[in-house]
Amino acid sequence: MSRTIDVMHLGRDRVIAAHEVDGVVIDPGPTTCLDTLLEGLDGEQPRALLLTHVHLDHAGATGALVRRFPQLPVYVHERGAPHLIDPAKLLASASKLYGDDMERLWGEVAPVPVANVRTLSGGETIEGFRVAYTPGHASHHVSFLHEASGDAYVGDVGGVTIPPGKLAVAPTPPPDIDLELWSESLDTLAEWGASSLRLTHFGTIGAVDERILRVREALVRSGERARAHGRDAFIAGLEAEVRDDAADEGAVERFFQAAPPEQLWLGLERYWRKRAEAQAGRAAEAGIEGG
Repeated sequence: MSRTIDVMHLGRDRVIAAHEVDGVVIDPGPTTCLDTLLEGLDGEQPRALLLTHVHLDHAGATGALVRRFPQLPVYVHERGAPHLIDPAKLLASASKLYGDDMERLWGEVAPVPVANVRTLSGGETIEGFRVAYTPGHASHHVSFLHEASGDAYVGDVGGVTIPPGKLAVAPTPPPDIDLELWSESLDTLAEWGASSLRLTHFGTIGAVDERILRVREALVRSGERARAHGRDAFIAGLEAEVRDDAADEGAVERFFQAAPPEQLWLGLERYWRKRAEAQAGRAAEAGIEGG
């Protein structure tokens, strides 16, 4: 049995979903939503947590859940594991984006004991799920294919959509955005032949091939808009797309809560800047060698 639990982030539906399959919770959400998650689990103790990545909207409640259920195993990519065990660097990075809103948005981010952490690299099968390494949104991002149902739990690699809208937006906050790796991760999802994609933001997508194409197009569109036109044009273009898709102003607010435009710009700006710096470095090295 599987179910989607709307954890009602900041009191709004259709912003953050946790997913549960036969007692396994994929991405529990932030600690501010922990009571709603537990209510959605009908008092049942989860038998495992699977984390697509450690960003606070997906995994912030992990430490609090482990404190409540001390034997709970937590599966996470090996690059994300240190930030669960000691979240200081993660919190410092997030604070640069959210500032004084950290507590209001995410609540407590408790450390996870080493004994509870199970590290992944991709290619494993655990708790009935096949694991794939799917970077691009984050360097420690993984996705999970439930082998019995064919449902794929894809975190942020599958993009953001606020139902009943159809617009797919690629969430691109700093610091780990890599458009090439993200495209390769979409190849991985396509190869799975999943029956559905289960999104954190938000819900279930049945038309998998169409969805993957939409996210590819969103990556190209947003990437080029950021590279060629700058911050103001990027944000204006994104806001226009969201408003054209949204049924009402409430849907617009939910979209920007799940994918804040300024953060999406910052991640892409950093990506293009780092890429230009790397190209300049290679050119300088070639000049020295040629000289």
